[in-house]
Amino acid sequence: MANGGRAHLTPASVGLPPGRGPAAHPDRVAIVSASVGAGHDGAAAELQRRLTAEGIAVDRYDLLDLLPARLGRTARDAYHLMLDRAPWLYQRIYSATERAGGGGRGARALLRSAENRVLKALHPGTGAVVSTYPGASRVLGNLRLDGRLGIPVLTYLTDFSVHPLWVADGVDVHLAAHAVPAAQARAAGAEDVRVCGPVADPRFRPCDPRERLLARERFGLPATAPLALLVAGSWGVGPVRQVARELRDCGAVVPVVVCGRNQALAARLRADGIEHVHGWVDDMPALMHAADVLVQNAGGLTTLEAFSAGLPVASYGCIPGHGLTNADALDEAGAAVWIRDRAQLKDILNDLVNGPLGLRQRAAGRALFADSPDRGPAAETLRVLRSRRLPVPPQPTGRRRLRARRLAATATVACAVWACAVATGVATSYEGPTLVHTLSRHLDLDLVSSVSGHGPEGHHS
Repeated sequence: MANGGRAHLTPASVGLPPGRGPAAHPDRVAIVSASVGAGHDGAAAELQRRLTAEGIAVDRYDLLDLLPARLGRTARDAYHLMLDRAPWLYQRIYSATERAGGGGRGARALLRSAENRVLKALHPGTGAVVSTYPGASRVLGNLRLDGRLGIPVLTYLTDFSVHPLWVADGVDVHLAAHAVPAAQARAAGAEDVRVCGPVADPRFRPCDPRERLLARERFGLPATAPLALLVAGSWGVGPVRQVARELRDCGAVVPVVVCGRNQALAARLRADGIEHVHGWVDDMPALMHAADVLVQNAGGLTTLEAFSAGLPVASYGCIPGHGLTNADALDEAGAAVWIRDRAQLKDILNDLVNGPLGLRQRAAGRALFADSPDRGPAAETLRVLRSRRLPVPPQPTGRRRLRARRLAATATVACAVWACAVATGVATSYEGPTLVHTLSRHLDLDLVSSVSGHGPEGHHS
């Protein structure tokens, strides 16, 4: 099995269950992520880089590769289609699973089917496992509760808002970037929650005026105009065209739009007369150096990278579900302003670019990255890894037992949502029948919500 990269099932990876034999080693960590967008993988990659720099052997796994019959990738594709064609449907599912406290029976059955595959994939010498994806946390937590995994499991919360799916019974430690998501995780039933700041590639840092000018020259951008970098995840979803036009027309900034892998969106924006449009960007740190403000719609990894780069952030035109809850949590934390009304757009952008609001936002964002040698998700992972104590699997509390009983109701809610989706889609949308047929062929909506987790994020947004 490859060390230091994403790992898959191989004969060499099958051995004693981690933590259950003499092979367990305190200097080996597994990270389980999922290629849903780019945000979960981006966080996993940076954790891997930091742990490797400390001399830790790191194995990375994609949970979607460990689900049977390609069901993980089917769920991801259905989720992508839903965000693109029927965002209202995603909002209904997100709200239903949030009220019910997590995913329902279909999702739990699918994740249960991955448990043996995950256990076999883990190197027998693994000393701790970190999840950057809610579905992976559920799989690993179940293995801890069943006594099949005798090493600590940590969840690194990549979002600023915490859907109940993130909080899994059996997970030993939840790592949060800020006190706001930490409080939400505790309210969802997590017990050991530690605020340790976010992770971001060190290339995301404040720049000097010379670097800023060079970056603008490199991307063919105006030398002096205030620039708003508009991002929409690696899938380029959300009302991007409308937001780009509103940014241009408000007169405060020149929009620079990054469409990720959505080439059709890039073509439409150019046809709309948006001058600065990019697809997939390999050097996002340089493009952030060129910008004056970031406008985002999902609140994922790109937002944290902007904080690290000293760029003020505005949430606007947010996608449903986690896009809205992340915007609310970021606003509550004082890290990013949420612009809810188009009439506020010009004044707030001017304040972010040249006013005191921008100064406060830059300071708040950079404060998240005030790292010391004993702080940060990687440092906290090392602390847990090297404690050398065999942990006792956390047991469900009364609150979480109540939540588990409520999960049974989720399937009923999902069925009702599905019936409404079919009726509405067929009645009102030209593409409704195609969408419904595609989604229903693949899997139930409850499964889409649980397995796909939180959205299409990443620094190539």
